[in-house]
This record gives sequence, C-alpha cells and structure tokens, in this order.
Amino acid sequence: MEHLDGRFMIEGVRSSSPAGLHPSPRGPKPEWLRKPLVHGDSLVRQAVRRNRLVTVCEEARCPNRHECWAHHRTATFMVLGEVCTRNCRFCNVRSGRPAPPDPGEPERVARAVVDLDLDFVVVTMVSRDDLADGGASHVAATVRAIRAARPGCRVEVLVSDFRGNPAAVETLLASRPDVVGHNLETVRRLTPMIRSVASYERSLEVLKLVREVWPEAITKSALMVGLGETMDEVVGAMEDLRAAQVDLLAIGQYLQPTRRHVPVQRYWPPSEFTQLAREAHRRGFVRCVAGPWVRSSYRADELYAAALRWRGLRGSAAGPTRSAEHEGPGGARGPEGAECGHGCVAYEDDPSQRSGSQP
Repeated sequence: MEHLDGRFMIEGVRSSSPAGLHPSPRGPKPEWLRKPLVHGDSLVRQAVRRNRLVTVCEEARCPNRHECWAHHRTATFMVLGEVCTRNCRFCNVRSGRPAPPDPGEPERVARAVVDLDLDFVVVTMVSRDDLADGGASHVAATVRAIRAARPGCRVEVLVSDFRGNPAAVETLLASRPDVVGHNLETVRRLTPMIRSVASYERSLEVLKLVREVWPEAITKSALMVGLGETMDEVVGAMEDLRAAQVDLLAIGQYLQPTRRHVPVQRYWPPSEFTQLAREAHRRGFVRCVAGPWVRSSYRADELYAAALRWRGLRGSAAGPTRSAEHEGPGGARGPEGAECGHGCVAYEDDPSQRSGSQP
C-alpha cells in the first residue's frame, strides 16, 4: 500500500470513492459477518467507568465487545492512556502525543478485576515510544497489582514491540504474566504498508526474545486477513511464528473501523478460516482459534487452558474459569477441530501425538 494523492493503494489497486477510501468490497457484507446485537453489558461497563479505565474493546471498536461484556463478563483493559504514539492504518485507537503514565492506573485496574470477580484478565497497551522503556514497567506494575488484589487471577498481557528493547522485555517478564502476547498483525509483504514504526522482523525478534529470557513462557500472537494477503503468505507467517516458538494463535477478519482506515480487500469465508486453523494445527501451534469475528483476546482464557493441558499442568485446565462460562470449542483436539456459534474454528494440538520438548 502507498499513500498517493490522498488515496490508499494496495498492490496497484486504487480505491474509487471520492474520499479516497471505500469501507468494504462492493456490496453488502456477507451473511457470516452479520452478528446479532447483544445487550446487558452494564456490569462491566459500570466497573470500567467507576474506575476511570479504558478498554481496547471500545477504543478499537471490537465487534465482540457486547458479547464479551454481557455474557462472559470479560474485558481487555488498555493501560497507559488512550492515545498511541503510532498510527497504524488498520487501528482505531487515537494517535498523537499521550499524557504521562497515570501511577494510580494499575491499582484501578486491579480494583475493577476484584469488582468483576474475574479469574482471567487481559491487559493491553497503547504503544508508548515516548517512554524510555516503552511502558513495560507500567504494564508490569499492573500485573503485580492484579495479583496482589486477586491472588490466583491469571493475567495475559498483549504488548507492543518496545522498539526491540531487551531491557524493556525483561522488565515486563519479571512480573511473570501467564501469557505474553505480541501481534504480528499481517504478512511480511504488507507490514510496511499497514503498520506504523513496527517491522515484521522486529516483532518476530521480540517473540523470540521472550522465549530466550523466559523459556517457560506461554506466548501468543494474532493475524488479520482481508488486507490483500494470500493463503500462502498467511501460512508463511504461521511458519515464522512457529520458528519463534509461539504457542497460541488467533486469526480474524479485518474490518475497516472508519473510512479513514485502510479498506478491506476481501472477506475470507468461514471455510477458509477452517483451512487456516487446520494449517496452524499442522504446524504445531498448541491452539489456534480462527474465524471472521476472532480478535486477539477472544476466548483468551480457553487458549491459556489449552496451553496448560499441553504442558500437563493442573489448575485452570481442570475446568472453565469464571470468564469462560459459556458455550465454546472447549477441549477440541485433532484435525476435526470444533466450531462455536460465530463461525470460529479452534484446533488444539494433542500432546500424545508429539515427541520432544515443549514449544
């Protein structure tokens, strides 16, 4: 993609709208992208407002937010403010000059976790290239605050690349989050045109560094499709992630947040998400969840439980946590996978079919 004369261009195809962008491929969205409206999300919403917090669910206009808030009482808390120092062309989070970190934010996140009685929580962040450690110490402080306020709560972090700073990665890992996530987002060819500041190789290096610093870490990444990539390119990205020893993978359909963002090039049908999940299974991911509505943190607790099962541990793997009390893929194994009600397909590796060490 290039930005030429106010127009976005992907692989030489210009958008035809006067504004220079079109919201989607011509015509209505396909049937599989029609999602029923869910109400009853007031409990999570009230806890977020009461504690003056930000969720990526709202900032990124996640299509699953009402489902997660109303049915599962889960939210992905976004720390370090709501202004990002980067300007990725797919992301709806506001870009600009952020305020200094709020030292009281970690405690407020922890208080919301207690208020909601959560056993699993995801903490993500805006990129903070203005900070020496990229915000790693603030995220680590949030993990510790949650653990102190609610012992036993599992915490997943979804972080930036910290510009590849090893000291920042070590600072984060010292808080020992249960899952360490960093998203590759898209395939190698499209990365320079889609992501701001970040690079494909640096993302892979950060994921490798997590494994080197903390070999027991459970690592996770996510990919979007619909930006003009091919099946072969997505499979190639999977192989790169497995070379970095990433355990868990989420794959979903990119949806254009506003007309200012990069347009959707294609809607991938559910059958192709099934194929993607199968390809991920074949390449050794512990679990892959793939589907039109899947986002980075969708059913994060289930992916974590799958990683525990693979490693032969007990605890959360014995049954669903409070944030997983809903119908879903469960412990699907083998090439058949399992589907949920939203066209999401999950594949989980069977430890009995593997030999050698853990990923």
